[in-house]
Amino acid sequence: MELESIPHFLESKTILVTGSTGFLAKIFVEKALRIQPNVKKFYLLLRASDSNSAKRRMQSEVIGKDLFRILREKWGKDFDSLVSEKLIPVVGDVTYGNLGIKESNLRDEMWKDIDVIVNCAATTDFYDRLNELACGPLTWPMSRVGPVRA
Repeated sequence: MELESIPHFLESKTILVTGSTGFLAKIFVEKALRIQPNVKKFYLLLRASDSNSAKRRMQSEVIGKDLFRILREKWGKDFDSLVSEKLIPVVGDVTYGNLGIKESNLRDEMWKDIDVIVNCAATTDFYDRLNELACGPLTWPMSRVGPVRA
């Protein structure tokens, strides 16, 4: 894919981002919104106890960071509406089936809408055995994700 075609590719796409509070995920989301504000939406998978906690975590650990300063300046008073329209916090965990998304209506909607999955999830437990990680849930067998459109 040519570098110039990335903004075009992202246009009108719905993107699932795992590891949403991580370094790479935040950079990806900010850059994608900056170069292609016509991304349809991002589902940001976050470990949280409930949807309110996920929203707070997205606010404080993702869009509340200085990384989003340029977007805040560019969009001005419309930044909050951009965020509420484009960024959907989702309670989940990649180590569980169906990504740990318990809300079945949301999960079904996501599986129908998602065009792209960006996996930025990682484990920070350095005591895990390498062979268990290589065969574990983070390798994402299709049973973890669910149906995929071609």
